[in-house]
Amino acid sequence: MRKKKIFISSVQSEFDHERAALLEYIQSDPMLGIFFEVFIFEKLPAIDMSTQNAYLKEVEACDIYLGILGKEYGYEDSDGISPTEREFDHATKLHKTRFIYLTSHSSKQRHMKEQSFIQKAQTVLIRKQFSLFHDLRSAVYASLVKYLLEKEIIRSGPFDASFQDKVAINQIDKDKIKWFIRLARSKRGFPLSEGTDISTVLTHLNLMEDGRIRNAALLLFAKDPQKFFINSEVRCARFYGNIVEKPIPSYKVFKGNVFELVDQSVDFVLSKLDYQVETRAEEVSIPGSYEIPREIITEAIVNAIAHRDYTNNASVQIMIFRNRIEILNPGTLPMGWTTEKLKEIHPSIPANPLLAEPMYLAGYIERMGTGTSDMIRSAKDVGLEEPEFVQDDAFKVIIYRPSTSTAEVTAEVSGEVSGEVSGEVKKIIKIMSSEMKRSEIQNLLGLKHDDYFRINYILPALELKIIEMTIPDKPKNPNQKYRLTGLGKKLQNQVKKKGNLCLIH
Repeated sequence: MRKKKIFISSVQSEFDHERAALLEYIQSDPMLGIFFEVFIFEKLPAIDMSTQNAYLKEVEACDIYLGILGKEYGYEDSDGISPTEREFDHATKLHKTRFIYLTSHSSKQRHMKEQSFIQKAQTVLIRKQFSLFHDLRSAVYASLVKYLLEKEIIRSGPFDASFQDKVAINQIDKDKIKWFIRLARSKRGFPLSEGTDISTVLTHLNLMEDGRIRNAALLLFAKDPQKFFINSEVRCARFYGNIVEKPIPSYKVFKGNVFELVDQSVDFVLSKLDYQVETRAEEVSIPGSYEIPREIITEAIVNAIAHRDYTNNASVQIMIFRNRIEILNPGTLPMGWTTEKLKEIHPSIPANPLLAEPMYLAGYIERMGTGTSDMIRSAKDVGLEEPEFVQDDAFKVIIYRPSTSTAEVTAEVSGEVSGEVSGEVKKIIKIMSSEMKRSEIQNLLGLKHDDYFRINYILPALELKIIEMTIPDKPKNPNQKYRLTGLGKKLQNQVKKKGNLCLIH
Protein backbone atom coordinates (compact mmCIF):
# COMPACT_ATOMS: atom_id res chain seq x y z
CA MET A 1 0.00 0.00 0.00
CA ARG A 2 1.33 3.42 -0.96
CA LYS A 3 1.65 5.87 1.89
CA LYS A 4 -0.41 9.04 1.59
CA LYS A 5 1.77 12.11 1.29
CA ILE A 6 1.16 15.18 3.48
CA PHE A 7 2.52 18.57 2.39
CA ILE A 8 2.90 20.89 5.41
CA SER A 9 2.80 24.55 4.43
CA SER A 10 3.38 27.62 6.60
CA VAL A 11 5.42 30.78 6.87
CA GLN A 12 8.82 29.18 7.23
CA SER A 13 10.23 31.22 10.13
CA GLU A 14 7.00 31.32 12.15
CA PHE A 15 6.36 27.59 12.48
CA ASP A 16 9.68 25.83 11.93
CA HIS A 17 9.41 24.03 15.29
CA GLU A 18 5.79 22.97 14.72
CA ARG A 19 6.55 21.56 11.25
CA ALA A 20 9.47 19.49 12.52
CA ALA A 21 7.49 18.28 15.54
CA LEU A 22 4.52 17.24 13.37
CA LEU A 23 6.87 15.40 11.02
CA GLU A 24 8.38 13.35 13.85
CA TYR A 25 5.02 12.81 15.53
CA ILE A 26 3.27 11.46 12.40
CA GLN A 27 6.19 9.27 11.36
CA SER A 28 6.69 7.88 14.90
CA ASP A 29 3.05 7.25 15.72
CA PRO A 30 2.33 3.47 15.65
CA MET A 31 -0.72 3.95 13.44
CA LEU A 32 -0.21 7.19 11.49
CA GLY A 33 3.34 6.19 10.53
CA ILE A 34 1.96 3.22 8.61
CA PHE A 35 -0.29 5.31 6.37
CA PHE A 36 1.39 8.71 5.95
CA GLU A 37 4.67 10.31 4.95
CA VAL A 38 5.35 14.01 5.41
CA PHE A 39 7.04 16.68 3.32
CA ILE A 40 8.30 19.91 4.90
CA PHE A 41 10.46 22.70 3.51
CA GLU A 42 13.59 21.35 5.16
CA LYS A 43 13.38 18.06 3.20
CA LEU A 44 13.81 19.72 -0.21
CA PRO A 45 17.23 18.78 -1.66
CA ALA A 46 19.36 21.06 -3.83
CA ILE A 47 17.89 20.87 -7.35
CA ASP A 48 18.04 22.82 -10.60
CA MET A 49 14.62 24.44 -10.18
CA SER A 50 13.26 27.56 -8.51
CA THR A 51 12.26 26.98 -4.91
CA GLN A 52 8.65 28.00 -5.50
CA ASN A 53 8.26 25.72 -8.50
CA ALA A 54 9.77 22.88 -6.51
CA TYR A 55 7.23 23.40 -3.73
CA LEU A 56 4.37 23.48 -6.22
CA LYS A 57 5.61 20.18 -7.66
CA GLU A 58 5.47 18.74 -4.14
CA VAL A 59 1.89 20.02 -3.81
CA GLU A 60 1.03 18.20 -7.03
CA ALA A 61 2.52 15.00 -5.65
CA CYS A 62 0.80 15.20 -2.26
CA ASP A 63 -2.53 13.73 -1.18
CA ILE A 64 -3.13 16.16 1.68
CA TYR A 65 -2.30 19.85 1.95
CA LEU A 66 -1.86 20.84 5.61
CA GLY A 67 -1.61 24.60 6.15
CA ILE A 68 -0.66 26.31 9.43
CA LEU A 69 -1.63 30.00 9.46
CA GLY A 70 -0.58 32.49 12.13
CA LYS A 71 0.24 36.18 12.41
CA GLU A 72 2.76 36.59 9.58
CA TYR A 73 2.08 36.54 5.85
CA GLY A 74 5.70 35.94 4.89
CA TYR A 75 7.73 36.68 1.76
CA GLU A 76 5.77 38.11 -1.18
CA ASP A 77 6.55 37.47 -4.85
CA SER A 78 6.32 40.05 -7.64
CA ASP A 79 2.53 39.75 -7.56
CA GLY A 80 2.41 40.32 -3.82
CA ILE A 81 1.43 36.70 -3.08
CA SER A 82 3.16 34.60 -0.42
CA PRO A 83 4.43 31.06 -1.19
CA THR A 84 2.02 29.65 1.41
CA GLU A 85 -0.99 31.17 -0.36
CA ARG A 86 0.35 30.05 -3.75
CA GLU A 87 0.59 26.49 -2.47
CA PHE A 88 -2.93 26.64 -1.04
CA ASP A 89 -4.32 27.95 -4.34
CA HIS A 90 -2.49 25.20 -6.24
CA ALA A 91 -3.85 22.50 -3.90
CA THR A 92 -7.35 23.95 -4.33
CA LYS A 93 -7.04 23.95 -8.11
CA LEU A 94 -5.94 20.29 -8.06
CA HIS A 95 -8.78 19.32 -5.65
CA LYS A 96 -6.42 18.10 -2.96
CA THR A 97 -7.68 17.33 0.55
CA ARG A 98 -6.89 20.45 2.58
CA PHE A 99 -6.61 20.91 6.35
CA ILE A 100 -6.14 24.43 7.70
CA TYR A 101 -5.11 25.14 11.31
CA LEU A 102 -5.13 28.68 12.71
CA THR A 103 -3.45 30.14 15.74
CA SER A 104 -5.79 31.75 18.25
CA HIS A 105 -4.54 35.30 17.55
CA SER A 106 -7.09 38.04 17.01
CA SER A 107 -7.59 39.66 13.60
CA LYS A 108 -5.79 42.78 14.81
CA GLN A 109 -2.68 40.75 15.62
CA ARG A 110 -2.45 39.27 12.12
CA HIS A 111 -0.85 40.78 9.01
CA MET A 112 -3.55 42.32 6.81
CA LYS A 113 -2.83 39.95 3.92
CA GLU A 114 -2.75 36.96 6.28
CA GLN A 115 -6.23 37.90 7.46
CA SER A 116 -7.44 38.10 3.85
CA PHE A 117 -5.86 34.71 3.15
CA ILE A 118 -7.70 33.22 6.14
CA GLN A 119 -11.01 34.70 4.98
CA LYS A 120 -10.49 33.09 1.57
CA ALA A 121 -9.64 29.72 3.11
CA GLN A 122 -12.66 29.69 5.40
CA THR A 123 -15.07 30.06 2.48
CA VAL A 124 -14.13 26.59 1.23
CA LEU A 125 -12.84 24.81 4.34
CA ILE A 126 -13.62 24.09 7.96
CA ARG A 127 -10.66 25.47 9.86
CA LYS A 128 -9.42 24.52 13.34
CA GLN A 129 -7.88 26.88 15.90
CA PHE A 130 -5.06 26.06 18.30
CA SER A 131 -3.14 27.84 21.05
CA LEU A 132 -0.33 25.41 21.89
CA PHE A 133 1.40 22.68 19.90
CA HIS A 134 -0.46 20.09 21.95
CA ASP A 135 -3.75 21.51 20.58
CA LEU A 136 -2.38 21.44 17.02
CA ARG A 137 -1.15 17.86 17.34
CA SER A 138 -4.47 16.67 18.75
CA ALA A 139 -6.41 18.40 15.96
CA VAL A 140 -4.12 16.99 13.23
CA TYR A 141 -4.43 13.51 14.73
CA ALA A 142 -8.24 13.71 14.69
CA SER A 143 -8.25 15.01 11.10
CA LEU A 144 -5.95 12.28 9.80
CA VAL A 145 -7.93 9.53 11.52
CA LYS A 146 -11.13 10.91 9.99
CA TYR A 147 -9.40 11.01 6.57
CA LEU A 148 -8.41 7.33 6.86
CA LEU A 149 -11.93 6.35 7.82
CA GLU A 150 -13.64 8.40 5.11
CA LYS A 151 -11.29 7.03 2.45
CA GLU A 152 -11.93 3.54 3.88
CA ILE A 153 -8.19 3.03 4.22
CA ILE A 154 -9.01 1.71 7.67
CA ARG A 155 -12.39 0.45 8.79
CA SER A 156 -11.90 1.16 12.47
CA GLY A 157 -9.89 3.96 13.99
CA PRO A 158 -7.21 3.89 16.71
CA PHE A 159 -8.67 2.94 20.03
CA ASP A 160 -8.96 6.36 21.65
CA ALA A 161 -10.26 8.00 18.45
CA SER A 162 -12.79 5.28 17.59
CA PHE A 163 -16.47 6.05 18.10
CA GLN A 164 -18.97 4.37 20.40
CA ASP A 165 -22.04 4.83 18.19
CA LYS A 166 -24.57 3.33 20.62
CA VAL A 167 -23.46 5.37 23.62
CA ALA A 168 -25.65 8.33 24.60
CA ILE A 169 -24.39 11.57 26.08
CA ASN A 170 -26.06 10.70 29.39
CA GLN A 171 -23.30 8.14 29.97
CA ILE A 172 -20.92 11.06 30.55
CA ASP A 173 -20.68 12.23 34.15
CA LYS A 174 -21.33 15.97 34.29
CA ASP A 175 -19.62 16.25 37.69
CA LYS A 176 -16.44 14.72 36.26
CA ILE A 177 -16.59 17.23 33.41
CA LYS A 178 -16.94 20.12 35.87
CA TRP A 179 -14.08 18.77 37.98
CA PHE A 180 -11.89 18.56 34.86
CA ILE A 181 -12.73 22.10 33.72
CA ARG A 182 -12.02 23.49 37.17
CA LEU A 183 -8.64 21.76 37.27
CA ALA A 184 -7.71 22.50 33.65
CA ARG A 185 -8.53 26.19 34.08
CA SER A 186 -6.24 26.43 37.11
CA LYS A 187 -3.43 24.35 35.60
CA ARG A 188 -3.37 25.37 31.92
CA GLY A 189 -5.81 28.25 31.47
CA PHE A 190 -8.47 26.07 29.82
CA PRO A 191 -10.83 28.48 27.99
CA LEU A 192 -14.23 26.88 28.77
CA SER A 193 -16.18 27.52 31.97
CA GLU A 194 -17.79 25.04 34.35
CA GLY A 195 -21.21 26.00 33.01
CA THR A 196 -20.36 24.86 29.47
CA ASP A 197 -22.58 22.01 28.29
CA ILE A 198 -21.08 18.54 27.98
CA SER A 199 -21.34 18.35 24.18
CA THR A 200 -19.41 21.60 23.73
CA VAL A 201 -16.63 20.45 26.08
CA LEU A 202 -16.27 17.09 24.36
CA THR A 203 -16.31 18.67 20.91
CA HIS A 204 -13.68 21.20 21.96
CA LEU A 205 -11.45 18.32 23.11
CA ASN A 206 -12.02 16.37 19.85
CA LEU A 207 -13.80 13.70 21.89
CA MET A 208 -17.15 13.99 20.13
CA GLU A 209 -18.18 14.53 16.52
CA ASP A 210 -21.64 14.68 14.94
CA GLY A 211 -23.18 13.42 18.16
CA ARG A 212 -20.88 10.38 18.33
CA ILE A 213 -18.67 9.84 21.37
CA ARG A 214 -15.08 8.64 21.13
CA ASN A 215 -13.54 5.97 23.34
CA ALA A 216 -11.24 8.52 24.94
CA ALA A 217 -14.26 10.46 26.23
CA LEU A 218 -15.53 7.35 28.04
CA LEU A 219 -12.15 6.60 29.60
CA LEU A 220 -11.93 10.20 30.79
CA PHE A 221 -15.48 11.09 31.82
CA ALA A 222 -17.88 8.11 31.74
CA LYS A 223 -19.93 7.33 34.83
CA ASP A 224 -18.65 3.74 34.65
CA PRO A 225 -15.72 3.34 32.19
CA GLN A 226 -15.30 -0.36 32.98
CA LYS A 227 -18.83 -0.97 31.68
CA PHE A 228 -17.40 -0.29 28.22
CA PHE A 229 -13.76 -1.37 28.69
CA ILE A 230 -13.44 -4.05 31.35
CA ASN A 231 -9.65 -4.11 31.01
CA SER A 232 -9.28 -0.40 31.81
CA GLU A 233 -8.40 -1.10 35.42
CA VAL A 234 -5.22 -1.21 37.49
CA ARG A 235 -4.20 -4.24 39.54
CA CYS A 236 -1.92 -3.54 42.49
CA ALA A 237 -0.19 -6.05 44.75
CA ARG A 238 2.43 -5.98 47.49
CA PHE A 239 4.66 -8.98 48.22
CA TYR A 240 6.73 -9.75 51.30
CA GLY A 241 9.92 -10.56 49.43
CA ASN A 242 11.56 -9.91 46.06
CA ILE A 243 9.60 -12.45 44.00
CA VAL A 244 5.95 -13.11 43.20
CA GLU A 245 4.79 -15.64 45.78
CA LYS A 246 1.93 -16.26 48.18
CA PRO A 247 0.73 -15.13 50.60
CA ILE A 248 0.00 -11.74 49.09
CA PRO A 249 -0.46 -9.33 52.03
CA SER A 250 -2.16 -6.61 50.00
CA TYR A 251 -4.02 -6.78 46.69
CA LYS A 252 -6.33 -4.18 45.10
CA VAL A 253 -8.10 -3.78 41.76
CA PHE A 254 -8.88 -0.15 41.02
CA LYS A 255 -11.64 1.00 38.68
CA GLY A 256 -12.84 4.42 37.54
CA ASN A 257 -11.81 6.97 34.93
CA VAL A 258 -8.15 7.53 34.07
CA PHE A 259 -7.78 10.36 36.59
CA GLU A 260 -9.21 8.20 39.39
CA LEU A 261 -7.02 5.26 38.35
CA VAL A 262 -3.91 7.43 38.62
CA ASP A 263 -4.86 8.88 42.01
CA GLN A 264 -5.89 5.54 43.54
CA SER A 265 -2.80 3.74 42.23
CA VAL A 266 -0.37 6.42 43.38
CA ASP A 267 -2.01 6.52 46.81
CA PHE A 268 -1.80 2.73 47.09
CA VAL A 269 1.93 2.69 46.33
CA LEU A 270 2.64 5.57 48.71
CA SER A 271 0.70 3.80 51.47
CA LYS A 272 3.17 0.88 51.21
CA LEU A 273 6.35 2.99 51.23
CA ASP A 274 8.38 4.19 54.18
CA TYR A 275 7.49 7.69 55.33
CA GLN A 276 10.04 9.60 57.36
CA VAL A 277 9.24 12.62 59.51
CA GLU A 278 12.16 14.91 60.19
CA THR A 279 11.95 17.47 63.01
CA ARG A 280 8.57 18.17 64.58
CA ALA A 281 7.39 21.75 65.02
CA GLU A 282 4.25 23.29 66.51
CA GLU A 283 2.79 24.27 63.18
CA VAL A 284 0.63 21.91 61.13
CA SER A 285 3.06 21.62 58.22
CA ILE A 286 5.42 18.90 59.45
CA PRO A 287 8.25 18.10 57.01
CA GLY A 288 8.30 14.53 55.82
CA SER A 289 9.21 12.46 52.78
CA TYR A 290 8.64 9.07 51.22
CA GLU A 291 11.52 6.72 50.54
CA ILE A 292 10.86 7.24 46.80
CA PRO A 293 9.83 10.76 45.69
CA ARG A 294 6.14 10.99 44.83
CA GLU A 295 6.87 12.48 41.41
CA ILE A 296 8.75 9.34 40.32
CA ILE A 297 5.84 7.08 41.26
CA THR A 298 3.30 9.41 39.66
CA GLU A 299 5.18 9.76 36.38
CA ALA A 300 5.53 6.00 35.95
CA ILE A 301 1.86 5.34 36.72
CA VAL A 302 0.56 8.18 34.53
CA ASN A 303 2.63 6.91 31.61
CA ALA A 304 1.33 3.37 32.08
CA ILE A 305 -2.32 4.48 32.08
CA ALA A 306 -2.09 7.15 29.38
CA HIS A 307 0.09 5.29 26.88
CA ARG A 308 -1.06 1.68 27.25
CA ASP A 309 -2.62 -0.35 24.44
CA TYR A 310 -6.32 -0.42 25.31
CA THR A 311 -7.05 -2.99 22.60
CA ASN A 312 -5.06 -5.49 24.67
CA ASN A 313 -7.08 -7.53 27.16
CA ALA A 314 -4.40 -7.19 29.84
CA SER A 315 -4.56 -4.55 32.58
CA VAL A 316 -1.93 -2.24 34.02
CA GLN A 317 -0.18 -4.03 36.88
CA ILE A 318 1.77 -2.56 39.80
CA MET A 319 3.81 -4.91 41.97
CA ILE A 320 5.59 -3.76 45.11
CA PHE A 321 8.49 -5.91 46.28
CA ARG A 322 10.86 -5.43 49.20
CA ASN A 323 13.61 -4.05 46.94
CA ARG A 324 11.71 -2.54 43.98
CA ILE A 325 8.43 -1.52 42.35
CA GLU A 326 7.46 -2.83 38.91
CA ILE A 327 4.84 -1.07 36.78
CA LEU A 328 3.73 -2.98 33.67
CA ASN A 329 1.41 -1.88 30.91
CA PRO A 330 0.33 -3.63 27.70
CA GLY A 331 1.96 -1.20 25.32
CA THR A 332 5.00 -0.63 23.12
CA LEU A 333 7.40 2.22 22.39
CA PRO A 334 6.93 4.26 19.18
CA MET A 335 8.36 2.67 16.05
CA GLY A 336 12.13 2.90 15.90
CA TRP A 337 12.51 3.90 19.55
CA THR A 338 14.66 2.10 22.11
CA THR A 339 14.51 2.30 25.89
CA GLU A 340 17.74 4.32 25.78
CA LYS A 341 15.89 7.18 24.10
CA LEU A 342 13.67 7.48 27.17
CA LYS A 343 16.70 8.45 29.25
CA GLU A 344 17.09 11.74 27.40
CA ILE A 345 14.73 14.57 26.51
CA HIS A 346 12.66 13.36 23.57
CA PRO A 347 9.53 14.30 21.63
CA SER A 348 6.31 13.14 23.24
CA ILE A 349 4.63 10.58 20.99
CA PRO A 350 1.56 9.50 22.99
CA ALA A 351 -0.03 6.21 21.98
CA ASN A 352 -3.43 7.73 22.77
CA PRO A 353 -3.21 11.45 21.91
CA LEU A 354 -6.91 12.21 22.50
CA LEU A 355 -6.61 10.64 25.92
CA ALA A 356 -3.27 12.26 26.75
CA GLU A 357 -4.33 15.80 25.84
CA PRO A 358 -6.96 16.23 28.61
CA MET A 359 -4.55 14.60 31.06
CA TYR A 360 -2.03 17.27 30.10
CA LEU A 361 -4.62 20.02 30.51
CA ALA A 362 -5.50 18.72 33.98
CA GLY A 363 -1.84 18.76 35.01
CA TYR A 364 -1.39 14.99 35.19
CA ILE A 365 1.19 15.13 32.42
CA GLU A 366 3.39 18.01 33.48
CA ARG A 367 6.10 18.41 30.85
CA MET A 368 5.75 16.69 27.52
CA GLY A 369 8.81 14.65 26.58
CA THR A 370 10.80 15.13 29.81
CA GLY A 371 8.99 12.79 32.20
CA THR A 372 11.26 9.75 32.03
CA SER A 373 14.45 11.80 32.15
CA ASP A 374 12.98 13.66 35.15
CA MET A 375 12.40 10.30 36.86
CA ILE A 376 16.07 9.46 36.44
CA ARG A 377 17.19 12.87 37.69
CA SER A 378 14.88 12.74 40.73
CA ALA A 379 16.14 9.27 41.64
CA LYS A 380 19.77 10.41 41.46
CA ASP A 381 18.97 13.51 43.55
CA VAL A 382 17.92 11.34 46.50
CA GLY A 383 20.59 8.68 46.01
CA LEU A 384 18.39 6.00 44.46
CA GLU A 385 19.43 3.59 41.74
CA GLU A 386 18.42 4.72 38.24
CA PRO A 387 14.99 3.40 37.15
CA GLU A 388 15.01 0.78 34.40
CA PHE A 389 12.80 0.70 31.30
CA VAL A 390 12.19 -2.69 29.71
CA GLN A 391 10.30 -3.47 26.49
CA ASP A 392 9.25 -7.11 26.20
CA ASP A 393 5.73 -8.36 25.57
CA ALA A 394 4.67 -5.51 27.82
CA PHE A 395 6.41 -2.26 28.74
CA LYS A 396 7.84 -2.28 32.24
CA VAL A 397 9.31 0.37 34.53
CA ILE A 398 11.39 -0.81 37.48
CA ILE A 399 11.85 1.66 40.35
CA TYR A 400 14.36 0.58 42.99
CA ARG A 401 13.76 1.15 46.69
CA PRO A 402 16.60 2.35 48.93
CA SER A 403 18.76 -0.43 50.33
CA THR A 404 18.43 1.06 53.83
CA SER A 405 14.66 0.43 54.07
CA THR A 406 13.81 -1.34 57.30
CA ALA A 407 11.73 -4.48 57.35
CA GLU A 408 10.00 -4.42 60.72
CA VAL A 409 7.91 -2.07 62.82
CA THR A 410 8.60 -1.74 66.53
CA ALA A 411 6.55 -4.15 68.56
CA GLU A 412 5.57 -1.41 70.99
CA VAL A 413 3.43 0.38 68.38
CA SER A 414 1.49 -2.71 67.29
CA GLY A 415 1.32 -4.26 70.73
CA GLU A 416 -0.62 -1.40 72.29
CA VAL A 417 -3.63 -1.88 70.05
CA SER A 418 -6.29 -4.61 69.93
CA GLY A 419 -5.96 -5.14 66.20
CA GLU A 420 -3.39 -4.70 63.45
CA VAL A 421 -1.94 -1.24 62.95
CA SER A 422 -1.67 -0.81 59.19
CA GLY A 423 1.06 1.15 57.52
CA GLU A 424 -1.49 3.80 56.63
CA VAL A 425 -2.48 4.32 60.28
CA LYS A 426 1.18 4.44 61.33
CA LYS A 427 1.69 7.35 58.96
CA ILE A 428 -1.17 9.24 60.61
CA ILE A 429 0.40 8.59 64.03
CA LYS A 430 3.67 10.07 62.79
CA ILE A 431 2.36 13.29 61.22
CA MET A 432 -0.58 14.29 63.44
CA SER A 433 -0.12 17.64 65.15
CA SER A 434 -2.87 19.18 67.30
CA GLU A 435 -6.31 19.24 65.65
CA MET A 436 -6.25 18.79 61.87
CA LYS A 437 -8.81 18.69 59.09
CA ARG A 438 -8.96 15.60 56.93
CA SER A 439 -7.71 17.60 53.93
CA GLU A 440 -4.68 18.79 55.92
CA ILE A 441 -3.65 15.24 56.83
CA GLN A 442 -4.25 14.08 53.26
CA ASN A 443 -2.20 16.92 51.76
CA LEU A 444 0.72 16.32 54.13
CA LEU A 445 0.91 12.73 52.91
CA GLY A 446 0.66 13.82 49.25
CA LEU A 447 -2.48 11.76 48.61
CA LYS A 448 -5.16 12.77 46.09
CA HIS A 449 -7.99 10.25 46.08
CA ASP A 450 -10.47 11.22 48.83
CA ASP A 451 -12.26 7.86 49.09
CA TYR A 452 -9.03 5.87 49.22
CA PHE A 453 -7.71 8.11 52.00
CA ARG A 454 -10.94 7.91 54.01
CA ILE A 455 -11.29 4.12 53.72
CA ASN A 456 -7.63 3.17 54.23
CA TYR A 457 -6.38 5.85 56.62
CA ILE A 458 -9.12 7.70 58.53
CA LEU A 459 -11.65 4.92 59.17
CA PRO A 460 -9.10 2.34 60.46
CA ALA A 461 -7.50 4.96 62.74
CA LEU A 462 -10.93 5.83 64.13
CA GLU A 463 -11.84 2.16 64.58
CA LEU A 464 -8.62 1.49 66.52
CA LYS A 465 -9.32 4.59 68.64
CA ILE A 466 -5.98 6.14 67.68
CA ILE A 467 -7.68 9.33 66.48
CA GLU A 468 -11.06 10.86 67.26
CA MET A 469 -13.38 13.48 65.80
CA THR A 470 -13.65 16.90 67.39
CA ILE A 471 -17.38 16.93 66.53
CA PRO A 472 -18.31 13.26 66.88
CA ASP A 473 -22.09 13.74 66.78
CA LYS A 474 -21.83 15.49 63.37
CA PRO A 475 -19.33 13.49 61.27
CA LYS A 476 -19.96 15.50 58.09
CA ASN A 477 -19.71 18.93 59.69
CA PRO A 478 -17.55 21.20 57.47
CA ASN A 479 -15.57 22.24 60.56
CA GLN A 480 -14.80 18.63 61.49
CA LYS A 481 -11.26 17.97 62.61
CA TYR A 482 -9.32 14.99 63.97
CA ARG A 483 -6.90 14.66 66.90
CA LEU A 484 -4.89 11.92 68.51
CA THR A 485 -6.52 10.08 71.39
CA GLY A 486 -4.60 9.24 74.56
CA LEU A 487 -3.57 5.97 72.94
CA GLY A 488 -2.57 7.79 69.76
CA LYS A 489 -0.37 10.22 71.70
CA LYS A 490 1.29 7.33 73.55
CA LEU A 491 2.08 5.60 70.28
CA GLN A 492 3.38 8.83 68.78
CA ASN A 493 5.72 9.32 71.74
CA GLN A 494 7.06 5.82 71.25
CA VAL A 495 7.80 6.63 67.62
CA LYS A 496 9.49 9.93 68.60
CA LYS A 497 11.76 8.12 71.06
CA LYS A 498 12.92 5.92 68.21
CA GLY A 499 14.00 8.98 66.23
CA ASN A 500 13.37 9.16 62.46
CA LEU A 501 11.77 5.74 62.33
CA CYS A 502 11.06 4.33 58.88
CA LEU A 503 8.11 1.99 58.60
CA ILE A 504 7.61 -0.82 56.05
CA HIS A 505 4.20 -2.42 55.86
